[in-house]
Amino acid sequence: MNYFEQLAAETKQRNHIPPEAYIRYGVKRGLRNEDGTGVLVGLSSVSAVIGYAVVDGNVRPMEGELYYRGIEINDVVKTIMDGDCCGFEKTAAILLFGEVLEGDRMDDFVRRLRQMMIMPDNFVRDVLNTFRTNNIMNSLGRSVLTMYTLDKNPDELSLPNQIRQAMELIARIVTLVPYAYHVIQHAFHGKSLIVHRPDTDLSLSQNFLRLLRPSGEYTETESRLLDLAFTLHADHGGGNNSTFVTRAVSSTMTDFYSAIGAAIGSLKGPLHGGANHRVVQMMADLRESVKDPTNREQVRDYLAKIMRKEAFDRSGKIYGVGHAVYTSSDPRAIILRDHARALAAEKGRSEELAAYELVEQEAPLVFAEMKKGGKPAISANVDFYSGFVYDLLGIPPEVYTPMFAIGRMVGWCAHRLEMMSNPVKIVRPAFGSICEYCREQSSHVCAVCRFNDK
Repeated sequence: MNYFEQLAAETKQRNHIPPEAYIRYGVKRGLRNEDGTGVLVGLSSVSAVIGYAVVDGNVRPMEGELYYRGIEINDVVKTIMDGDCCGFEKTAAILLFGEVLEGDRMDDFVRRLRQMMIMPDNFVRDVLNTFRTNNIMNSLGRSVLTMYTLDKNPDELSLPNQIRQAMELIARIVTLVPYAYHVIQHAFHGKSLIVHRPDTDLSLSQNFLRLLRPSGEYTETESRLLDLAFTLHADHGGGNNSTFVTRAVSSTMTDFYSAIGAAIGSLKGPLHGGANHRVVQMMADLRESVKDPTNREQVRDYLAKIMRKEAFDRSGKIYGVGHAVYTSSDPRAIILRDHARALAAEKGRSEELAAYELVEQEAPLVFAEMKKGGKPAISANVDFYSGFVYDLLGIPPEVYTPMFAIGRMVGWCAHRLEMMSNPVKIVRPAFGSICEYCREQSSHVCAVCRFNDK
């Protein structure tokens, strides 16, 4: 063992806490109750996620529902898809301000957002290209913290100032992701450095495709589907990890940029923001491993092998299936799947989409058969189809999680503004203390030996 390996082995041993201790002390690990429901730690009017009913103390599966400021997600989608191509901007207004802006108010909001996409002069050279990293999420985190130094009033916590900061963050992340991607391609892969200037006559989604693609070209079908994807990722309640991080950090009354930088770090984690890429990889492995991806029995056998840790990455996970809240269905997955059909047909990939749909149908059945006594119901979640949609759009896999950040930036900002509109109480949950002796005594009960009778 080298020096650090030796220290790591000793550290792991001394830090070990036996699993039974969590049960003994009634710890809500992951802030989850024993029945899988979340521990209630706050209230929010930004969005509502409904995935199950509790009847007589038992969790009952139900079709999933999602509301943005009380508006059901299908109604939000209908509003944005039936209009012009700035649905994501309309969604941002709903989540930030709690209402659908109309007429001149909406036009002014959209105009200001589009102007804010333009980054300060030399930002690419002085920030992105000087301090190089091969990970876009790390680049985003640093860029957001750098925005603090460029803000004339970064620490002012008045609501008007924070609304301005929120709008700048929502607009600028749309520019930052493509810029960071192109800098990485230039610095680490020998590609030309392409830096298009945002076009303030185009929507945020249109600009994203224009900035990401060297040609700057895109179709209306592509921009509308991307608009939809951003909208569906815009918020998902206050309990998802990165939004909870935003609220926890904001509860210290720190600046907006520090809170959002922490949220980006949270979303970077593969247990939160990286599942859609794993779905794409899993489906590619399915097509290679299964003779006929449209054959129901062959697909079921493949999924069973995954769960037995005999296929794909041997993790035992069917990626994109299952959710912490949703049981019978995830409304975002259904919407994204149904709207992806037009672009899949346009690009000659309808059969591939059919394979996704077959896995969506069979995975819950295989799971129920092999995990008797587990969750009452599971279904495909939004990650199951978002990776396929991004692939349809020709977006590189390393940009998938940053695209999640673009959509979720709206929710992070909305929750921050909601918190700052009310009296703030610092988030400070309790952690029980446990000494070395108590870790070794499975029947012993103490908290730093306050009740220690040894």
